[in-house]
This record gives sequence, C-alpha cells and structure tokens, in this order.
Amino acid sequence: MAETQQDQDNNNDKRATRRFALRLPVTVRYGENEPEHVAQTRDVSARGICFYVDSAIQAGSAIDFTLTLPPEITLTESIRVRCKGRVVRVEGGNPASKLAVAAVIDEYEFLADS
Repeated sequence: MAETQQDQDNNNDKRATRRFALRLPVTVRYGENEPEHVAQTRDVSARGICFYVDSAIQAGSAIDFTLTLPPEITLTESIRVRCKGRVVRVEGGNPASKLAVAAVIDEYEFLADS
C-alpha cells in the first residue's frame, strides 16, 4: 500500500508542483538496449521523481520508467504511467545502501490496462 503524506519540508522548496512521499514499485531503464531495473520511489510529482535503486547511474543520463499511480493520488482508479526523463542528481541512499536518484520528467503517457 502507498504512503501518501505530502512532503512537509516544502516551506523553503522552490518546486512548482506538489510532491507526494510515495513508496511505489517502479521499473527503470537507463538506455534503449539496457535491462530494466526494479526500484522503489521515494517521492513523485508531476514534473519529477526520486527513487532508490541498487545500480549506479550518472547525472545527465536519459531514463525510461514505468510506475502505477494509486487511487489516493489519481482520485479515481490506479493508472499506469510510462515516462521519459533525465537524471538530475544521484546521492547516497537509504539504510539498505541503495542510491537515491532524482530525475525530471520530460515526457509521459498513460498506459491502457493490460
């Protein structure tokens, strides 16, 4: 189940869109011919995402990722979204020694149910 509390440290934050602290599974691909990596989101907004992943990736890298937004966010039903973006920051991660990757979303499409 998703955690849906809004990030409380937005007071000094210059982001233009609302950010949701969500723990959702996400599949990430770093290049066209690269394998998919399973990751977990830390937070999501309309313009960006931060997720935890095991494998290293460089800032500036292009990425493709797919996640399912839960009804708590969509206010209707779950919606699968495929996004293209680029990594803007990579930092030391969580207690499980994963990397936190922040990316901007350049394109997205809603996927039909399979």
